[in-house]
Amino acid sequence: MRREGNWTDYDDQLNLRVRRGRRLRGIDLDLGHPRHAQELDRIARAAGWTGSVQVGIPSDLDMALFTLGPTGPLRHRGAFTDATTRHITEIRQQLGDRAVFQLEAPAEQVVVIKTPAVLRGFTAAWCGRGLARLARPSPVGTRFGLHLCLGDLGHRALAGTPSTAPLVTLTNAVARAWPAGRRLEFVHLPLAAGHLPPTLDPAFHAPLAGLRLPVGTRVVAGFLHEELTDEQCDQLLATVEDAVGATVDVAASCGLGRRSVAAAETTLAQGARLCSLPVSPEAEAF
Repeated sequence: MRREGNWTDYDDQLNLRVRRGRRLRGIDLDLGHPRHAQELDRIARAAGWTGSVQVGIPSDLDMALFTLGPTGPLRHRGAFTDATTRHITEIRQQLGDRAVFQLEAPAEQVVVIKTPAVLRGFTAAWCGRGLARLARPSPVGTRFGLHLCLGDLGHRALAGTPSTAPLVTLTNAVARAWPAGRRLEFVHLPLAAGHLPPTLDPAFHAPLAGLRLPVGTRVVAGFLHEELTDEQCDQLLATVEDAVGATVDVAASCGLGRRSVAAAETTLAQGARLCSLPVSPEAEAF
């Protein structure tokens, strides 16, 4: 053990270490993804659901960083890359085309945000290639989504962003590096930061006009938040769709598990209401 921790916040992380003289290999790592995906599929089928099953897959960079600490990605990332791609292939064999792999990338997004603007493109390109590398070994036709994230441990973000520009920079870098034959079905963009609700300022969202995604890739606007009113949700949806130039999906900035039950229910209700709204003629024409 490198450092003890209970994961109560970002300064209370449990970190392990590789014993001196030993080499960590992908075959040594059981990240649990196939087992959990199989259980998720069992629960879904028991409930009568036979459609797509979303399987969350933290990136190799994130797993190495949060498992082994700051030096983990430098020394042992390759083992996590091998284990992650192996698990993706196993799950695809289990679930077939029903599986949609959501690559989760908080570390990549935070690194891009914290990089000076003049160097941000280089950092984003490096991160984008790493994320694309996780999809490349999968069977042709495998379905993916990208979940950019600001972190939500304890419902607190690891970093904020002054605008959506760093999100766009990383998204476009992933799209440029994305391997042919693997379907990038959606990109989720975090527009809120943990317990902090999203800003209504159109200037914050304006860089979304620069998104360059493959045809058919959906944009998921992660702005649903327990502190927003219905009117604010409507305003945000209109602002984001005006910037993107297309209809978007909606979601929270991260999962609901770190919110209270009441906050999670409020957020879900926001999404359900927005999804029941009629599509504007302008969006239909697009």
